[in-house]
Amino acid sequence: MIPAEFLVVFFGLISAASWGAGDFSGGFASKKANVYAVVLITQAIGVFLLAGSAYIIGETFPPLDGMVWGVLAGIFISIALLSLYKGLSLGKMGFVAPVSAVVAAGVPVIYAAIFEGLPEVHKLLGFVVALIAVWLIASDSEGIKVQKKDMYLPLTAGLGFGLFFITIDLVSETAVLWPLTAARIAAVGVLLVFIALSGPVEMPGRSVLPVILVAGIFDTGGNTFYALASQAGRLDIASVTSSLYPAGTVLLAWFILKEKLAQKQWMGVAAALVAIVLISI
Repeated sequence: MIPAEFLVVFFGLISAASWGAGDFSGGFASKKANVYAVVLITQAIGVFLLAGSAYIIGETFPPLDGMVWGVLAGIFISIALLSLYKGLSLGKMGFVAPVSAVVAAGVPVIYAAIFEGLPEVHKLLGFVVALIAVWLIASDSEGIKVQKKDMYLPLTAGLGFGLFFITIDLVSETAVLWPLTAARIAAVGVLLVFIALSGPVEMPGRSVLPVILVAGIFDTGGNTFYALASQAGRLDIASVTSSLYPAGTVLLAWFILKEKLAQKQWMGVAAALVAIVLISI
């Protein structure tokens, strides 16, 4: 029988790889289309993929409270995405991305420490190394002048992602796909309200739609494997390993787009590998 701790790390890393590929594809699409339209379509794709998969495999419909947690997760992820992209659009990418990513990983760790107890010392060390890795990988510039007001959007984004991690862990012990479907429907609803209030958004052209489809598939896969990881074992291990997704994004950009990685990003990739070993043993 496969140990539960192995499954947590395994599913968490697949989730990180899938989210990293989804962010890479979504980021590529956002260069050619409105970013909010891209996010909306990727979330909508997830509704059909998750609901269709749940129906095909005959997944048991969870209790009402499981669906409620799913809806809350969708609200949290939509707020996080809107805050993240708003922050990135203001030209603070080298600050917004790492802060939001580290907060997103840290919130579930604090929650798990309170409600599940502290893990072994070497795993705690792995968490610290992983947070450092995420910061190094996601940072892309030096000498950023940060004011107090600049903290609001990345902290909101990180808190939203962190609460998403926690609520997905609470959805159900018997179902994964139906609660995730509820999360996606809620996220689409919040995004539609935001777009309606902010004004018309130009929809992407046909040439970029295949890339958005790929982004939606990978993003949905990341959510699904994270849910499996959180069901398999400790929330903190699942969330921290899944939060290594920036490594996948920057490595794909390096391999496919031939983008140069800064020395500190390579250091972050190396730190991520060390963190994986510490968390896994």
